[in-house]
Formats: sequence, structure tokens, C-alpha cells
Amino acid sequence: MHLKKLRNKIDGLDKKIIRLLNMRAEVILDVAKVKQKSGGSIYAPEREQEVLKKIALLSKGPLTSKALEAVYREIMSSAIALEKPLKVAYMGPEASFSNLAALKRFGSQVNYIACGSIPDVFLEVERDTADYGVVPVENSIEGAVTHTLDMLVDADLKICSQIILDVAHNLLANCPKNRIRRVYSNPQVLGQCRIWLQQNLPGAEQIEVSSTTRAAQIAAKEKGSAAIASLLAGRVYKLHTLVRDIEDSAHNITRFFVVGKTEAGRTGRDKTSLLFSIKDKVGALHDMLIPFKKYRINLTKIESRPSKKRAWDYYFFVDLEGHIQEPKVQKALQELENKCKFLKILGSYPVGE
Repeated sequence: MHLKKLRNKIDGLDKKIIRLLNMRAEVILDVAKVKQKSGGSIYAPEREQEVLKKIALLSKGPLTSKALEAVYREIMSSAIALEKPLKVAYMGPEASFSNLAALKRFGSQVNYIACGSIPDVFLEVERDTADYGVVPVENSIEGAVTHTLDMLVDADLKICSQIILDVAHNLLANCPKNRIRRVYSNPQVLGQCRIWLQQNLPGAEQIEVSSTTRAAQIAAKEKGSAAIASLLAGRVYKLHTLVRDIEDSAHNITRFFVVGKTEAGRTGRDKTSLLFSIKDKVGALHDMLIPFKKYRINLTKIESRPSKKRAWDYYFFVDLEGHIQEPKVQKALQELENKCKFLKILGSYPVGE
């Protein structure tokens, strides 16, 4: 078949795709009217996961599931924008890893608010300036992001979704590698690249800044300086990529939470996050874990943090498999509440990735 005929065939398919996308958009507008009457949330993580799961099952190739998910992410982003001009806060500035995580979940068609700190993200959502906030909660190398855990203790927000981001760190600069005297980045990122820096830039001063994007901004203006940041940050702030993927572990993953004032429904594959504090007695923590064993609930994470209200008093953050609406989860949490000093359910959300 000649190239012209093949291109004509593509043009014909594009016409059908555009027509179907607009038909889908018209149904979305009808959905928005129903939600307005019932008070339903515009962003529904459980529905999002249902759609992505279905398209993966429907596809017979040659497009991969990952490619289709990227296409549908923008389709769903456009659908959200049709229903309501959604605002999402993230720890900025632009091109930070939190920004990348937010784009991965919400796409390019929503309005984004760059915040200077994790508390600012929570504040934007609490004040209703933003509908949702995206905050980092843990990294596979450096562990928990303590600022986020501390904010979850007092904030009146729910975790409604999680985002898993494969993180790649890159050395960005506008000078040769042998002329680098200072390396800027977020403290966690410097920690994730510690071995590489010792081996490749042992004489360079490592300077901590609030974000990888801030590091890129400084490196773009300061002679003899480099940043460790994303490729997107390099493009935005016009820095050359000297070395890619300098993280010490090939499996460098950061987990983010989407926080808001709405709760996510059940998908059948969910997690619940909670925190509790225990009474000061021997075996107290052991007693807290008994209800989970009794109802055969798997705990995927347990993390302790000082309460900051009393010396040697701790909060325990727990992730468990299951949704708060599941009877066995409800029974376990009822028994836990009777045993502990304080219990707070942070939210149930789809496992997703």
C-alpha cells in the first residue's frame, strides 16, 4: 500500500477518534450535572482506577498499557476540566518531583498551584484555595518524609489517592563537570545520590535547598554550580544534562499522597492509612497489633514519630491492605480504638500502581 493511502487511512481514523472523544465529553457534561445535584466529588480515584483497568484489559496491542494510560490520563484530565476548573496544589516550584507526580495523576488540563513547603500545600486545601494537594510521603532509599507525617496528625484532610513515581536524578549544569564547585539539591535527593557524589565530585560542596527546582534555578545563574534535578527542570531552566540517572539505587521510587476533603470509594484493591498513639505500659504496641492478626489484615508499613506534645510519646503510622468500608477492617479498627489512646483514620484509597 502506498504511503499516501496509509496516511489517508490515518486521517479517517483520526476523524472517528475526534468524533468519539467529543461524544464522550458530552456524556461527561451529563455526569457533571448529576454530581452537582448529588454533591458528588469531581475527582473520583476509584472510577479512575476502574477506567484504567478496563482499557488495559480491552487493548490487544500494539500499544502498551503504559502508553494507553498516558493517553487516557489526558482524556480524563480534559474531562475533569469540563466538569469543574480543578485546582491542585503541590510543593513547588514548577518542574519539582511533586509537580511531576501531580501531572502523572491529574494531567495537564487542571490548574496547578506551586507552594513553597509541605505545610503550605495542606493550607491551600484547607482554605479551599485548592481542591487537592500532592505531597511526598516516603522514598524507597531515604524513607519517610517526616514533614508530611507531622502534618497528617493535625490536618483535617483525607488521603484519597497515592502516586508512585519512579525518580531519576540528573546532574544539570552550564559548565563542564570538572569545573563544578557546588552542587545544589533537596536534602533527600543529595542523600539518594550520596555514593555517586563521593565518587565523582568529591571536592564539590553539597548545598541543601528547599527543592530540586530551586536548585536548578540557582545553578542556572551561578557559575561553577550544578543542580541535581529532573530532566524537566533542566529544560525549564535551560541547563545542560551532564550525567543522567546518578541515584545510588536503580529502584528509586517516591510515594506521594493526594490529600483533599473527599473520600475515595472501594475498588477491591485498596489501602487504608491511619495513626494511633499508645498507652505507656509494657507490651502496649504488641496489643495494638493483635486485632490486625485476628482479622487477617496485612500491614504493609508501620512508622513511628515523636508526638511533639510530650517527651517520649509517639504516634504510629500504619498502612494496611483493605478499605475502611470493609467489615473486617471496621471490626479491627473498633478493637484497636478500645486499646489505644488516640486513633485517626487518614483515608482509604486505591493501590493503583
